[in-house]
Amino acid sequence: MRYLLVFLFFSIISFGQKKSTLPQEVWVDSVYNQLSYEEKVGQLFMVAAYSNKDEAHHKAIEKLVAEYKIGGLIFFQGGPVRQAKLTNRYQAQSKVPLFIGIDAEWGLSMRLDSTYRYPWNMTLGAVQDVKLIEKAGNQMAKQSKRLGIHFNFAPVVDINTNPKNPIIGNRSFGETKETVSIRALALMKGLQDEGVFATAKHFPGHGDTSTDSHHTLPSVSFDKARLDQVELYPYKELIKNGLASVMVAHLNVPSIEPRENYPTSISYNVVTNILKNELQFQGLIFTDALNMKGASNFKKPGDIDLEAFLAGNDVLLFAENVPVAIQKFKEATTDGRLTEDRLAYSVKKILAYKFKANLNNYQPILMDNLYTDLNAVDYEALNYQLYENAVTVIKNDTKSIPLAQLDKEKIAYVKLGNDNSEVFLTKLKSYANVTEIASKDLDSVLVELQEYSKVIIGYHKSDGAWRNHNLTFRELLWINQIAQQNDVILSFFTKPYSLLTIKNFESIETIIVGYQNNAISQSVVPQVIFGAIGSKGKLPVSIEEHFKVNEGIETLAIQRLGFEVPENVGMSSTVLAKIDAIAKGAIDKKMTPGMQIVVARKGKVVYQKAFGTHTYEDGSLTVKNTDVYDIASLTKIIATLPNIMQEFDNGNLTLETKLKTMLPVFKGTNKQDATLLDMLTHQARFQPWIPFYKATLDSLNRPSANYYRTQPTVDYQIKVAEDLYLRTDYNDSLIKAIANSELLPKKQYKYSDFPFILFKEYLEKQNEKTLEYLTKNNFYAYIGANSLTYNPLHQLDKSEVIPTEIDNYFRYQLVHGYVHDMAAAMQGGISGHAGLFSNALDIAKIMQMYLQKGSYGGKQFITPETLQKFNTCYFCKDGNRRGVGFDKPQLGSEGPTCGCVSLTSFGHTGFTGTMAWADPEQEIVYVFLSNRTYPDANAANRLSKENIRENIQKVIYEAIIQ
Repeated sequence: MRYLLVFLFFSIISFGQKKSTLPQEVWVDSVYNQLSYEEKVGQLFMVAAYSNKDEAHHKAIEKLVAEYKIGGLIFFQGGPVRQAKLTNRYQAQSKVPLFIGIDAEWGLSMRLDSTYRYPWNMTLGAVQDVKLIEKAGNQMAKQSKRLGIHFNFAPVVDINTNPKNPIIGNRSFGETKETVSIRALALMKGLQDEGVFATAKHFPGHGDTSTDSHHTLPSVSFDKARLDQVELYPYKELIKNGLASVMVAHLNVPSIEPRENYPTSISYNVVTNILKNELQFQGLIFTDALNMKGASNFKKPGDIDLEAFLAGNDVLLFAENVPVAIQKFKEATTDGRLTEDRLAYSVKKILAYKFKANLNNYQPILMDNLYTDLNAVDYEALNYQLYENAVTVIKNDTKSIPLAQLDKEKIAYVKLGNDNSEVFLTKLKSYANVTEIASKDLDSVLVELQEYSKVIIGYHKSDGAWRNHNLTFRELLWINQIAQQNDVILSFFTKPYSLLTIKNFESIETIIVGYQNNAISQSVVPQVIFGAIGSKGKLPVSIEEHFKVNEGIETLAIQRLGFEVPENVGMSSTVLAKIDAIAKGAIDKKMTPGMQIVVARKGKVVYQKAFGTHTYEDGSLTVKNTDVYDIASLTKIIATLPNIMQEFDNGNLTLETKLKTMLPVFKGTNKQDATLLDMLTHQARFQPWIPFYKATLDSLNRPSANYYRTQPTVDYQIKVAEDLYLRTDYNDSLIKAIANSELLPKKQYKYSDFPFILFKEYLEKQNEKTLEYLTKNNFYAYIGANSLTYNPLHQLDKSEVIPTEIDNYFRYQLVHGYVHDMAAAMQGGISGHAGLFSNALDIAKIMQMYLQKGSYGGKQFITPETLQKFNTCYFCKDGNRRGVGFDKPQLGSEGPTCGCVSLTSFGHTGFTGTMAWADPEQEIVYVFLSNRTYPDANAANRLSKENIRENIQKVIYEAIIQ
């Protein structure tokens, strides 16, 4: 007795009862003619169903489906898997396949857990690229279809001209008919192009009401001319473009329904004369939920259903008592108030839409991979794009943002509101040293803030569409007082109407509207503040006379690393996720206690994770993305080389400059004629290294008293490790040892630390400043690479620094916060070949600067021409793969990479288990940090032997999809 639709289709043709050959008409007539009167009436009802209720509820719905032959269900709260199972169960009991509808204005998550959430309409109202909104509609439709849903009761086309509207608000695209119509049309098109019917609501317009129709009957006082010009405008636009359905609201609108307090949902003049006749709408017409007090207070169940149908509605939504309603329909037919033609008109229209929904070929929902399909990574990718296009800067008087000269800024963060701000603060700190001021006393806060050049205030309220986001008196006082004495960047993670409570905007330099308080918005706003992206959004509503609708300041993007979903830069999240297994496998096999990995493409970080622990000991700290590692030889290209290139740009060096010119102390030595090019390409015939430290040990191989003290004195100031100080004059001995060392027999590639040790000497003498000062002030401070530092314990807590090794050959202690490299340690932790500590993200910033041809954050650090010269393999023909200072991809089978990178790529590796690599052709930056030297730096380098870094790099390239 179930789906006899195919049989009916052919039987009708066979019996000659329908001459039309149009499949839809044949199917509609065949089904209609097989229905009893009660079954025809049953098609009009769409009943509320829940997947989070008990079996009694499920059986009650099942009874309505099986016995009363209702036409559809509107699902409310629950979960997708539960709903899918119930949908299949109910459909199996239905003679005619059920319509399934849902309120999914911002995606299925409006009603269902474990499903995807898109921005509110108010947020989308700020988006100027409406193609993105259309794409959101496409995605919502795909998710709905996957869950067996045919109607999405969206878009809301109410024009929210009343900021105090308690029920629409964030659900509206904005306050102008143009803003609303353009975006509603895009969402409608997106939904319907993917085969899900859109429903414009709430007719004739719920935007200028101050009460909620769920609880009472709101009034709209506009005359017919105003309604026609404004509120009805979006409907006209959508109807012209093929709108499938309209939902009629429960409103009191005297200008078009003169009967006092008579709801528009049951008004013949509103539904039939205006919507159907004047606007010529021929699609399905739904009532708003008939259990809402705006309707149910007017008439009892059954009576309200009949009245709504007689007014011209086709589908009666959320009917409270179907059996009573069917009886009322029978009585109306008997006494002549309801004709067969009127019933046939709506029922056949409903059946026609079921045919359009392919319900003539109904298939149950497939349960396999349902959750995964509903939460595909493509949805996250679009969500990022939507927020990147929505965030709106409405005030930037002193052009505070983007913050460019970070070396001149000292930034504080003050949180207001009662919701989470963790992502926002974390992302702020990824760009600059940002100090959270957490005092609860305003006077104390004002004192603390006196030393800061910028104060970022974040206003964070729970991300609910109907929640109150208004500032409290205390919060208003804090904003006003802080702004009086500080340069403030005020970031609102709430609906824009929150700003209405602020009366004095003059003292606030910068205001950003982030619209919603979620992880994506909190990630995007810092990128606008620091210039990783420019702001593009426009206000969808006015803030009294202060900021008008469609206002929005477009700020600049200044080439800082941003954060993005891999798919938005042509990579696969699924493939990149394979890195996790490689990293965890290496840790499980004790190749290293932990690691950090960063991958960026096209200027966006798409993968940033920390794995493992600081050491192997029980209770060891978990590695965080902000912890710093000894980056070993990466120091060469992260500290020394950029300064050498600046000297090159300044005309102080050429590739042919000789060592004796750079360091006159080398005149007369066997190294005096070594050129900059030969030294940087490791073919100057220098020895690979000298174990300088061994000459400072006593007969027991312990630090000799001739060279070391346990306390600093005037003559012993070089801190080599905890409680170990080397003679202050030792550096001269180190340089002399290099000068006196023998040259290798012939000129060929042989990696050596000596050139970079010597370049430190050159740079410091040339500039009369330390290398530490030069790196920080020439690069790191401006770029915001604040974790990049020598001697990290000078600025970081020990818990933020990863231990490097247990030294049992020189310092005889845990090396924690001090450089592993012995020569660098003997230079006080500051050398040209080693000594730097960093987290992976800050190294990625320097590598990104290289990729951007020497530019970062709006500043040109190195000319593109110089970078090109230094990223050239001059001696590849001779078997030397090295660039000028940079390592390059392998020649043949030997080299540092996966073999899948371009020949223009460059980077370096480090002894402690580190790697930094950049590829201009694929615009990729890859950074890998570890402490594989823990506990024993002399143990076999299994990380290298098993190609862990290279295998991860291979996955990165496999992840490229375009």
